Amino acid sequence: MAELIAAPVLSTPAENLFDQVETFSPDTLNAPRRTDDELRNVYEVERTAREIRAGRKTCVALQFPDSMLGDSPRVVRLLQAELASQRAAAKPVPTDDIETAPLTAGGKEERVYILADTSYSACCVDEVAAEHADADVVVHYGRSCLSPTSRLPVIYVFTQHSLDIDEVVEMFTKEFGTPEKATDLKVAIMADVTYQQHVAPVAAKLAALGYTDILSTDVVHRPLGAIPNRELVRGDAPIADESIDLHEYAIFHISQPPTSLLLALAVRVKSFYIYPTSVDDAGQLLAPRTMGLLGRRYAKVLSMATAGVIGILVNTLSVNNYLKAVDALRKRITDAGKKSYLIVVGKLNAVKLANFAEIEGWVVVGCWESSLVEDDAGFYQPVVTPFELEMALMSDDERIWGHKWWGGLEALTADTKEESTEGALEESTTEASAPAIAVEDALDAGGVSDDEDTEVPQFDLRTGRLVTTSRPMRSRAPKAKAAQQDGSITNGTGSAPSSGALALRGKSELATINGVVSPGAEFLRKNRTWQGLGTEFNDEDVEASTGVEEGRSGIARGYRVGEDVQRT
Repeated sequence: MAELIAAPVLSTPAENLFDQVETFSPDTLNAPRRTDDELRNVYEVERTAREIRAGRKTCVALQFPDSMLGDSPRVVRLLQAELASQRAAAKPVPTDDIETAPLTAGGKEERVYILADTSYSACCVDEVAAEHADADVVVHYGRSCLSPTSRLPVIYVFTQHSLDIDEVVEMFTKEFGTPEKATDLKVAIMADVTYQQHVAPVAAKLAALGYTDILSTDVVHRPLGAIPNRELVRGDAPIADESIDLHEYAIFHISQPPTSLLLALAVRVKSFYIYPTSVDDAGQLLAPRTMGLLGRRYAKVLSMATAGVIGILVNTLSVNNYLKAVDALRKRITDAGKKSYLIVVGKLNAVKLANFAEIEGWVVVGCWESSLVEDDAGFYQPVVTPFELEMALMSDDERIWGHKWWGGLEALTADTKEESTEGALEESTTEASAPAIAVEDALDAGGVSDDEDTEVPQFDLRTGRLVTTSRPMRSRAPKAKAAQQDGSITNGTGSAPSSGALALRGKSELATINGVVSPGAEFLRKNRTWQGLGTEFNDEDVEASTGVEEGRSGIARGYRVGEDVQRT
C-alpha cells in the first residue's frame, strides 16, 4: 500500500481553516488586519463592558454574524481585558455592604462565550443558543432587525465603519442639484445601522450648505413606525410621524438597505435613493426598481390563493409574540377551508423544504426582515409573509393590491391579539402539527353547508383553470361527516379508529386522522413512492435479524471498542 504523502481531496484546505480568518471589512474581505485600537472602536468594547458591568451580568454571550467571526477571538480578549480594567478601577466594597454596593463597584468575574452559529437569521438575537450557555445577557454585533426579544436582555453593537462624508455630500448635490435650484426639495437621510453614526453629520453638513428641509433619523425600537425602527429628527428635536407627510419626502439611504425595507417604504415616500458603500457600486447613486419587486410578490400571493395545504414555517424562537402569530395564522387558514402544518427547520434552504412535497405554499413566521425570502432562493413552492398570506386568503372580489406591504408579524398580532388568545386552536405536534378538531367544528369555521354545490368555485387567476384542491377542509369535510354518522369509517375491525390512527375507506376514499380529513396523510397514501424500509417484502420473506455486535463506546478522548480494546 502506497504511503499517503498528501491530504485527501475531501479535507479542508489550510487557507480555509477557521483560525486563519483574520478580519472582516464591509468594503472588501482583503482589507488589512485591524489593530487592537481599531477593533476597540469598531466593536465599541468600552461601552459594551460598561453596560455589562452596570447590569451586573456575569455570563455574557457574544453573537457575531458569519462575516465577523474572524474577529471574535480578538474581540473576546479585548472585552475581557476591559472588564478586568473596570473591575480594578472600581472602589472596593466591604463584605457587609455587598447587597447595597453601587452598580459599578467590584463584582464577580464575567464569563464570555461566542455564539459561533445562529439558529435562524443573523439579524435576530439568538436566545436559544444563548440559553445553552446559561447566559444572562446577549451582545449582538452587526446589523440587526431590532425585533423585541422575549426572554433575555440585549446589548446592540452595530459596529462602526468609516465613511467619506464629503463624497456623500457631493453625490447628494449631483443628484438633487444645488440649494439654489432645489428650493422645494424635501429629503430624509437614513443609513443602515452599521453606518448610523454618520447620519447626523451628513444632515448637518447639508443644512450648512443651504438645504432648508433636510431631516435625519435616529434608531428606535418601533417596527410599525412610519419608517420602520427609525424616528425622524429635525435638527436635534424628534418629529412625530403624524406631523409630516412622508409622501412629499425622498429617502437618501447610506449603504444598501434590506429588500424588506424597500418594499415597506415603496408607497410611503416620494422616491428612494441609495448611496452604496461597496467598492463595485462606488461613485453612483442607485434607484431601486421597487414596483417590479412588488409585482413579483403579488404573483406569489396569487399562487398562495389556490394552495390547499399551507406550511407555517417558524423562522424564529426569539421574536416576541411569535406564538400568538402562529395561532392566529392557523385559525385564519382553517377558516378559509385550508389545511396547515407547523414546521420548524432552523435556517431556511430549498433542500429542507423540498422534503415536504405535500405542502403547496409556505408562510414564514419571523422578524420583518427574515420573513421575506428572495425570489432567487430556488424554492419549489411560493414562500410568503404573514401579510401576503392574509391577502391570499381573501376572496377574489375583496383582494385589492394597493402596493402596501409588510414583512413581519407585528401588524398581525396587533390586529388579532384578543382573537388569538381566546379562540386560537390548541397547538399540536402530532401528524406534523395538524390541529385535531372535530369535523363539525371545521364545518362551522368554514361556514359552508353539507351541499358541496353551494361552494364558490376557485380559479387560478394566472391560468384561468378550475382548482378543486384549494379548500380541502371545506369540500371534503361533508363526506367525512356523513361517513362518520353512518359508521362507515372503521379501522378494519368494525370499531372506530383510535386516536392518531390512520383510517382508510378504500382506494377511492380519503385518509382521516381523528375523524378529520388529512391532506398530508392522503398525499402519503397516493403520491409517495417510498413507504419506508422493508415495505417491498412480505412478512414471511423477512429473515430473522442477526445478533447485534457491540461497537465503539465512551467519550472522544478514550473510546472503548467492544469489551477489551481501548483507543486513546
